[in-house]
Amino acid sequence: MILMELLGPFAFGVAAFTVLMVAGSLLFRIADLVIQRGVSLGVVVRLFLYYLPGVVVTTIPMGSLLGALMGFGKLSSHSEIVALKACGVPFRRMVRPLVVASALASVVTFVLNETVVPLSERAARNVLAYEIMRERPPEFKERMFLREEGSSGLRRVIYMDRIRPRTGEMEGVLVQEFEGGRLSRLTSARRAVWRDGKWTMEEGKTFEVAPDGGVKFLYSFARESLRLDLSPARVEAQSTDPSQMSVFQMAEQIGLMERQGSDATKLRVMFHLRLAVPWASLVLALVGASAGVRPQRSGGAGVGLGLSVVIVFLYYVVLSFCQSLGEASYLPPVVAAWVPNLVFGVAGLFMVRRGD
Repeated sequence: MILMELLGPFAFGVAAFTVLMVAGSLLFRIADLVIQRGVSLGVVVRLFLYYLPGVVVTTIPMGSLLGALMGFGKLSSHSEIVALKACGVPFRRMVRPLVVASALASVVTFVLNETVVPLSERAARNVLAYEIMRERPPEFKERMFLREEGSSGLRRVIYMDRIRPRTGEMEGVLVQEFEGGRLSRLTSARRAVWRDGKWTMEEGKTFEVAPDGGVKFLYSFARESLRLDLSPARVEAQSTDPSQMSVFQMAEQIGLMERQGSDATKLRVMFHLRLAVPWASLVLALVGASAGVRPQRSGGAGVGLGLSVVIVFLYYVVLSFCQSLGEASYLPPVVAAWVPNLVFGVAGLFMVRRGD
């Protein structure tokens, strides 16, 4: 019975917040493309559909909040909450179906974030760049540096003039090897190619660097293996926007950046946010259910929607503040991502206990 009362407001909440978010940003952007750039209706519709999954996964937690708020508010206004309590059913037992349903919504949100959203974001970016802005897909990257850190510090720095990820070719490769913080060896090669799962340098020379800075020629080579844990696909992934990555791709990218000595703090924060934010459906639903059984006000759905906007606004203010602290290294990334859920979850549980 309780779940049936929640499904309608939940669907209404997802639809209402989706419309608000689309009308607030996406429609203006699409209208600008149609009016200023003369983009065809077919391209605009495709772009809208590609962006829609990203909007929906954002509004599912909001819909969970509004569904709980309005559903329990309706039960309270019809005195069904009082009747259930009179029958010996505590409020915490009444919210059990809500907890199960909102946890399922959180899982669905996470799955969509990992499967549909990265693909749709990538498709939208391609349509915007190559069909609307008429850009050409990049064939190569220039002047790339890769660092490898070891337990004793910097191990290697690899520089390349140009790399073509799609064909698996590097040009102008220079490998600098370090021992105890000192440059000990230099290897230069005209090119390197990706074959059989490894990089092979071609037409190169190797030099030894003495402690006093002197350089001694060691040997030339036609082909020599390059120990580099970086496939062409991973080179392309380095320039991928995090919104187009799954959590597994993010974890792989974080490991690669840290091995190269790069600062991966921001990506770590985004990684933990990707895990934490879907569970906003659960914590906000608890807050909404407890707020819904409070003394009723006139206004119905309008008041419920307005109160939901206020609660969601507070949640995202806390989330943005913690994210900034995490990216600035004032908070560990995992703490920065999960604090909003912890704060609102504790508040929701406290309100549920008071509802008994």
